[in-house]
Amino acid sequence: MAWPIAEVARMSGVTARTLRHYDEIGLLPPARIGSNGHRYYEERQLLQLQQILVLRALGVGLPEIARILGDQVDELDALRGHHRRLVTERDRLDALAATVSRTIADLEHRRKDGTPMTINRPENLFEGIRPADVDASLRDFPEHVEATRRATAAMSPEEIEAGQRERTARMIHLAELLAAGHPADAEPVQSTIDEEYRMLGTLRPVPVEEYLAIARSCTENDRWSAAYEAIAPGLAAYQRAAMEAYAAARLT
Repeated sequence: MAWPIAEVARMSGVTARTLRHYDEIGLLPPARIGSNGHRYYEERQLLQLQQILVLRALGVGLPEIARILGDQVDELDALRGHHRRLVTERDRLDALAATVSRTIADLEHRRKDGTPMTINRPENLFEGIRPADVDASLRDFPEHVEATRRATAAMSPEEIEAGQRERTARMIHLAELLAAGHPADAEPVQSTIDEEYRMLGTLRPVPVEEYLAIARSCTENDRWSAAYEAIAPGLAAYQRAAMEAYAAARLT
């Protein structure tokens, strides 16, 4: 049985344009092309598309996916490998969600009591967040990575810890604003984004174009998006919209 490209797009949620691109780069050629010029896909291609989408969800780039698929022989072995990766990623996100939940509970408790936030085990804030994950998530911004490394090299462990606590608190505060129904361009939201932008500026000047690219990465970078969504559903898109509103109002 063969399915036309429009049907495959409907079933998978991948646009026909993306499927054509996968064909053009040799990642997913169709089973055949009809006399009408339409692409048709069979079961083998659907299985391969599933593997591509799983790897994309895990943050693997297209060149690496092509290499992985090219090395494969048995589909069942490949699926087992993808399943192991998914389970590993699920466990990492579970740990990240538990980390954020603990921080939210501590913040709520401290605000209710009117006492400043203290964290007995600061390392708990970052359980589920590996340094390699952070480096990989910033791969599109090498200058920012280098500036961050230079800045942290001059900091004491206590200073680094304090900065991490501040960033965590801002992310949770943004999630609270989202839950309260504040639009992305509302003043409380923009005030939080302004704090983030000023923190970026302490590392290096960030051009508007790069700032907007960072904003897009909140939803387009799989690792960033997963981290935001682990805190609150819709937070990745909310962060992006808030940053874009900030750029439009204050940076242009």
